[in-house]
Amino acid sequence: MSPKLATDSALRPRYDAAPSARIARSTAAAQGAVMDLREFDQWFAERRAAHPFRVGTIPFAELEGWRTQEGTGNLVHRSGRFFSVEGLRVTVDAGGGGWHQPIIRQPEIGILGILVKEFDGVLHCLMQAKMEPGNPNLLQLSPTVQATRSNYTKVHGGADVKYLEYFTRPGSARVLADVLQSEHGSWFHRKHNRNMIVETTADVPPHEDFRWLTFGQIARLLRLDNVVNMDSRTVLSCAPAADAEARSAALHSDAELAFWLTGTRSRHGVRTERVPLAGLPDWERDAHTIHRADGRYFDVVAASVRAGSREVTHWTQPLIRPRGQGVVAMLTRRIDGVPHLLVHARTEGGLREAVELSPTVMCTPDNYGGPAEAGRPAFLDLVLRADASRIRYEALHSEEGGRFLDAVSRYLLIEADEGEAPRDEPPGYRWMTAGQLSRFIQRGHSVNVQARTLAACLAAAEFGDHD
Repeated sequence: MSPKLATDSALRPRYDAAPSARIARSTAAAQGAVMDLREFDQWFAERRAAHPFRVGTIPFAELEGWRTQEGTGNLVHRSGRFFSVEGLRVTVDAGGGGWHQPIIRQPEIGILGILVKEFDGVLHCLMQAKMEPGNPNLLQLSPTVQATRSNYTKVHGGADVKYLEYFTRPGSARVLADVLQSEHGSWFHRKHNRNMIVETTADVPPHEDFRWLTFGQIARLLRLDNVVNMDSRTVLSCAPAADAEARSAALHSDAELAFWLTGTRSRHGVRTERVPLAGLPDWERDAHTIHRADGRYFDVVAASVRAGSREVTHWTQPLIRPRGQGVVAMLTRRIDGVPHLLVHARTEGGLREAVELSPTVMCTPDNYGGPAEAGRPAFLDLVLRADASRIRYEALHSEEGGRFLDAVSRYLLIEADEGEAPRDEPPGYRWMTAGQLSRFIQRGHSVNVQARTLAACLAAAEFGDHD
């Protein structure tokens, strides 16, 4: 299928309007100037069929270009770049708790960027059909650029990253969003990426793996299981948003929420220390996995990957594979007539600031026993038994497919009432509006990646599938 290419005459920059208003206009646009969603389905199926993708687990001994470091047992790449799998010791002063775990260390800042351009007066996003080895269906919709520094400096010796110049060359595009954000604090050690949205008026040469979609078309695709990848979701959450509510209508002011978050970080006293992967307490290693003796949480495995549409077409690498499907949910309710979201100040060992705002519930239920078990997450049972009539949004989304294997969570927005989620929050939780959540996302390192996914899905909650 040949794409309908908009001409230069159809491009009409609207720099007179605020970016948030122009993005809102695009979010309301169910039809794009380049393709509609029926054409998207056909194109996406064609891209899936066009390239051979194959992923399988292998013994650690068959990893190519990787080695087990003498003395530490860490899994490291021969180049000294990309990432390593090491051990981490976490100590939490409050209550004297702590734990050990494997963790991915990747001390470089990557770029996650969406290039936007106006067609027929509406902003469109240049999105990529990209294979990631850990995705359950392999091919998902990714940002224009999704690359670590090792990738875009071509340490792997592969092809150039397409459209990278719009995000690295000053003056080549107008910046609409640019903020450093954390990634999964449970599995990455202080990893963060530059989340960018940049606008161009230039003629952008089309590539068969890329298509222009409105923000509204992407919002509708977010209602589908495992279509829009994690990197797209976090970048979309950083888009400038207009306040739908007056700031005075929020239960707490922005200053009060910042005071609460900073105070929580100060009190928790979380300390982390990188330690050898070998001999990590409570963890065992065999030829195929590094796993907990009790079978909980996650494993580290090795994978062999073949992909026809990547910068490198064959490679091997370690991956983290969680045990069970996750549940990520935000409770919502109206307070004094204004919609609010219940966020949790959550500690994660790999976060730079130790604590970030997270969804109300974020866990893998299989890691916990019944309702009476100590340490069972608050509100989990409310989420698990929620009636379908109260679920505003639900979809399965995979996490970072470049480092995690089959890491899928059920994402939900659930309406609650006063009896279930009171106006007076329990310790560690606060009500905030969608506008406030957006502003905290703009700060960087304040809202975790799972909460940013739900922020991106708020628009999707207003639409039906492919409506």
